[in-house]
Amino acid sequence: MSFHYRSLGAVALATAALLTTPSIAQAHEAPTVAEDRVLRVYNNNIENLVRNNADGTCTRISGPDHLTSMLVDDNGKTGTSDVQAPDLLIVQQVRGTGQATAYADQLGAKFGYPAGIYKALVAWDDPEEWGSSHNCSQQALGDLKKKQTNGIIYNTRTLSLAAADISKYWSAGWLKPGTPYNGGAGCTLYKPPDNDDAATNEDKWKRTSALAARFTIKETGTTVFAATMHLPEQNGGNACAGAGYTGIANSGIHVGADATSLMNASTIRVIGIDANRANIASATLGGFGMTGYGAKATAGSRKIDYLFVKGAVRPSSIDHTVGSTKSDHLALYGFIEF
Repeated sequence: MSFHYRSLGAVALATAALLTTPSIAQAHEAPTVAEDRVLRVYNNNIENLVRNNADGTCTRISGPDHLTSMLVDDNGKTGTSDVQAPDLLIVQQVRGTGQATAYADQLGAKFGYPAGIYKALVAWDDPEEWGSSHNCSQQALGDLKKKQTNGIIYNTRTLSLAAADISKYWSAGWLKPGTPYNGGAGCTLYKPPDNDDAATNEDKWKRTSALAARFTIKETGTTVFAATMHLPEQNGGNACAGAGYTGIANSGIHVGADATSLMNASTIRVIGIDANRANIASATLGGFGMTGYGAKATAGSRKIDYLFVKGAVRPSSIDHTVGSTKSDHLALYGFIEF
């Protein structure tokens, strides 16, 4: 596993986006520090920027279109001139460094920034393919969803990151098919040799590798912990976070040892999760001083995506949930005062 920031292909994509995408706010109008002292955070499973439709077809979404559909102003509205540049995007299900970096540069272009202002961290640089059609009747679009990992995109104008403040990935837990649950006793870590070893799924576990980092707000020196997680589908029926462990408050959630150290050394804390499990209470991570924001369904009729925050989160007129998000999942956001 490695953490990479740039690739030649990503630069080319971002350059094209810069030339073709209108900016929401021009770079010369944007301060180098946050004038209003607000950290703008989003979480979304972007599903490799491919949406599954009810009729079995899939639709490819461009990075700029997806970003426009989820970035909101202080009143929870998308597409207005008051939408401000985010500081952190916590994402799940990206193809690796190439897609994450291109997406980060497309985000910067929307605000008139040059490529490289937003940087991307990913759990796996170039994960192996798994699966077949991914429920897309067009195989070419299904193929775009075969590589999956998790990432964090951050704004270098407002946040700095030391190399030592990036955690190693940690594995999710799961109940392997055919194993008795027994109140969590049958749970195991979702990584080799315990992952599904079928030919089409043997590398599927990499989509659940979690990642965390500790940032510093340049203006004030305030430390910010951010983590991204994607739990297996099996977590919906049987909460598993590791060997014989059902997770925090039986949610399937756990935070790795290295990440916990970074979190304990941070003032603001943010965790974004596609938990594949409904009804996880907002107080689940209360032991970390965190509260969950957004109670609406995020995937069809189910709420399976969560944003937990320790910090002063501004109220949201739309319950922190962006209904227009062009993904199989609705984005969550929190604007945190510091």
